[in-house]
Amino acid sequence: MKYQTQKIALAYFAVALALFAVQVTMGLVLGYIYVAPNFLSEILPFNIGRMLHSNSLVVWLITGFFGAAYFLIPEEAEREIHSTKLAYIQLAILVLGTAGVVVTYLFNLFEGNFLLGKEGREFLEQPKWVKAGIVVAALIFLYNVTMTVLKGRKTAITNILLLGLWGLALLFLFAFYNPSNLALDKQYWWYVVHLWVEGVWELIMAAILAYLMLKLTGVDREVVEKWLYVIVAAALFSGILGTGHHYYWIGTPAYWQWIGSIFSSLEVIPFFAMMSFAFVMVWKGRRDHPNKAALLWSLGCATLAFFGAGVWGFLHTLHGVNYYTHGTQITAAHGHLAFFGAYVALNLAIMSYALPLLKGRDPYNQVLNMASFWLMSGGMVFMTFTLTFAGTVQTHLQRVLGMNYMEVQDQLWIFYAMRLGSGVAVVLGAVLFIYAVLVPRREIIARGAASMSAAE
Repeated sequence: MKYQTQKIALAYFAVALALFAVQVTMGLVLGYIYVAPNFLSEILPFNIGRMLHSNSLVVWLITGFFGAAYFLIPEEAEREIHSTKLAYIQLAILVLGTAGVVVTYLFNLFEGNFLLGKEGREFLEQPKWVKAGIVVAALIFLYNVTMTVLKGRKTAITNILLLGLWGLALLFLFAFYNPSNLALDKQYWWYVVHLWVEGVWELIMAAILAYLMLKLTGVDREVVEKWLYVIVAAALFSGILGTGHHYYWIGTPAYWQWIGSIFSSLEVIPFFAMMSFAFVMVWKGRRDHPNKAALLWSLGCATLAFFGAGVWGFLHTLHGVNYYTHGTQITAAHGHLAFFGAYVALNLAIMSYALPLLKGRDPYNQVLNMASFWLMSGGMVFMTFTLTFAGTVQTHLQRVLGMNYMEVQDQLWIFYAMRLGSGVAVVLGAVLFIYAVLVPRREIIARGAASMSAAE
């Protein structure tokens, strides 16, 4: 670790991992509710549990992005972060807002209150005061990292990362616009949700992945940057108009069916390019880096993102197919593998690389870390297949034969039971990862104790 302010990332990664634990635990609870629908129905209604699951996912991923930025920007810009104090104030605001959201959701506080009560829009249920806090935290962050980059060295990695982070913050402002017209509401709602995960988040992903390839493979920066620009151009070209695949059935003009079908089909390209980029960099690499776990997560991220976001997204993105499949378990299959591959695995990759350096214990327990990769990835892939089969059956029974929704759900019980089993594997993998990166190995503790006694 070259710069002292890189240690800011440690606090962000710790908060992110705590929320990651909450997210996967809540996911397991929800998976069990699918099998036993009355479980916790009086204490924790399904809609509240789902809000906690999806909100904690988004918050921990963004917190991880912030941590990654605070870790890599000093090295790329060749200078310390502009203000350490602002970075910790920003984290405090995020933690306070997160706590406020959890309490509001769990106890259903301030129901119907314009400022303090939760809102009804999926992923954007946070109360207005929390949304305002998120904007303040984002502005502090953007000021802090932008000043650092402007005063230091400019690289393609920092340029793309800042473009993605500024886009993330600016697009979130649409969360405050909540028109009464449902079609208009959904149109602008996707400005946040789609243009985040299939737009600016892809820029953040590409920048962090490029940094990891630079560090782990030893490939020349010029080669990495050329790939980076191609990936980013493809992501923006396909992702912006690809938003149209959400406009098929919400009351927008019919031309969106063609725009959405064509451009969202092209969204496979940047994910394929990212996967190719990662493997070509490793193949061309001249460095045998000791951190094999970080490399495994990086390659896994690019591969699973291609299949989850690219292939599974393409499966039901054409409007003729989507007419039957939208809102079924096929959507859930795509969403789970896409989020895990593109963004969960990315955060765990940068943490696997950065945490040993931040905690001063390199090498660390990589065997457990790599075991957690296979457990989580295997569980998520199996979950994706079970949900895909469930969605296929659901589409035929419900959308083609016209069976009642609840009758169809009864027919899907076996798939939900298998999905629950895969969820157990994911949670075990998450616990293993957190233990591997945060708890020191015994020989490291013994070595530290020996050096302290020698010093005495």
